[in-house]
Parts: sequence; structure tokens; C-alpha cells
Amino acid sequence: MTQLPDAPVSPLSSDGTIPVIIGPDAAGQRLDRALAAAVPDLSRSRLQALIATGCVREGERTVEDASVKVKPGQRFEIRVPPPVPAEPEPQAIGLDIVYEDSHLIVIDKPAGLVVHPAAGNPDGTLVNALLAHCGAQLSGIGGVARPGIVHRLDKETSGLMVVAKTDAAHKALSAQFADRTLSRTYLALVWGRPSPSAGTIEGAIGRDPRNRQRMALVKAGGKPARTHYRVLRPAGAEASLIACKLDTGRTHQIRVHLTSIGHPLIGDPVYGRRPRSAIGPKSAGNDTARSFPRQALHAAKLRFRHPADQRELEFTRPLPGDMRHLLVSLAGEDRIPEY
Repeated sequence: MTQLPDAPVSPLSSDGTIPVIIGPDAAGQRLDRALAAAVPDLSRSRLQALIATGCVREGERTVEDASVKVKPGQRFEIRVPPPVPAEPEPQAIGLDIVYEDSHLIVIDKPAGLVVHPAAGNPDGTLVNALLAHCGAQLSGIGGVARPGIVHRLDKETSGLMVVAKTDAAHKALSAQFADRTLSRTYLALVWGRPSPSAGTIEGAIGRDPRNRQRMALVKAGGKPARTHYRVLRPAGAEASLIACKLDTGRTHQIRVHLTSIGHPLIGDPVYGRRPRSAIGPKSAGNDTARSFPRQALHAAKLRFRHPADQRELEFTRPLPGDMRHLLVSLAGEDRIPEY
């Protein structure tokens, strides 16, 4: 183990972590400063980022505050994620292409597919698939690490995404996101019955101060977010099918906003704890909902102006099979009203 201030830096342990013991001379220092002194291969700013993303632990406790003062004898473990290649490699991964021309491509992303490489998902992503499909044309558009990506969907959210194939298209589509003329509608299955049946949820979203791996409504430091929702139909006695439209595109926005009004997404492993009022009797539908393996969220409709000729384009995709099965299990049918 590394001990401050005079012990040599420890190598990675067999489980990929760097252990550190705080020595007497570091007493009262900020955690990030003490760790930077112990592990000179990691900059203080890098350590602050690792702390913020839950990569530093003291025993079983994740430490999320870089400014906390340390004490002699404290033992910390730093988990350093594996490096992500600077330039993603093309990989032949099948794509469900809804529309394509020389300027852009619209795809229906399946649940389980990560959009772009990151720590923990270095390859096998939508970006890798797009590079293989589009070739050198796509490389570097919008940034080397995320070529062509204008917006993203969470790994376990399915549905429509538009990807730019030229710099001009990327700039134009990004501008439509910024001025809210690009319209996105999601279908979601949620616990309970929202009341009123239609409304707008507003609240700034930022890192949850109690758990940096989650997002939350925050009073300071967050980004403004607005979600419009409408109940389309009951889904049995304990759930509802709703449509959501976004005015903004914050991380986990729909998931956080719906949880904030007491109606989390069915299957959401992070925000989806069922409210007590939605526990309900044992039934086939409720059993299916309780065991649903992902957040029940699908990007069903996408509308925007074509960046080259300003045509209005609109695309829709039906619920994927797993969500349709869930709806039938809960409601007895898969009828979806107009949205």
C-alpha cells in the first residue's frame, strides 16, 4: 500500500485499484491533494474527476467529496478505469436504418447498445457500428470520440436517433436541438397514474450530491430542464402508458423528472423504485413489470428539418417487442392512442 508522505507509489492491485494509506504528515489535507501526493502518476484534476464519478472508496463507502479532510491511518482505494482509445475502430455491427442519405442517417437503436465508447464500454457501440457503415466520411464529424453524434440515448433506452454525416449537417442539427425546433417524443410505461393526466415538469438537473453516479433535481449547479407528459392510457390497475416530449436534453431527464412526481419508469434500476401505492396485488402483469430488465422507455417519434433542403422530416417507430409484451401483460392489449 502507498503511505503518505514518503512511501513509493503502489502499482495497481490485482483487482485494478490503487490502495493508499494516509500518513501522519497529510493529516488535515483535502482528499484530492493527499491522493495526488501519494499517486503522482495521477494529476489532481484527474483525481477530482475520479472522486466525482465514484471511483474512490474508503472500505465499503464511496467517497464523493474531493474537499473532505483526511486523517492519519485512513485507507482509500482508487479505481482507475481502463483507457478508452482516442479513435474508435469500425466494427461490423448490424444497424436498424430507418432513413439515410448523403447528409444524415436515422437509426432505431435497440436497448442494450451503448452510443459511444467510454470507460467500461471501449467498443461494441453505435459509434463503432456507424464507422463501419459510413466509412471515412463519418470520422471526426462532431469530434473524434463521438463522430456524427448529435444527441444520445441511454444504453437501455431504445428508439430513434439522428446522426450527421457531414460537418454542415452536424452544425444544423445541433442548432435545431439548441433552439428546440427538433421534436422528440418518447413512450414510457410508469408506475401508478399521474395526476393531472397531462402536465409539464420543470426542475434543474445535476449530479445527486448524495450519489454522484445518479442525477437528481438540484437547487444549485444544475441545468434547467423541462419535460411535457401526457397519459395515453391506463396499463392495468398499477401502471400507465405515457408520452413525453422534451424541451431540453439533460442526462436521464425523463427518468429523473418522472421519479420526482412519484411515477418512475417500470424497470429502471437506478430511479425506478415502485411507490408503495403501486405495489398492487400479485398478477401476471405485475410480475412481468417487477422483473422487467430495463427502463421501459422508447424514443418513438423524431421530427426535424433536413439540414440541406429544410424539408420537414418525421419518423416513428413502434414499441419494441419487450415493451409491447409488457404493455399486453399489464393492460391485456397493445393498443396505443395517437400521440
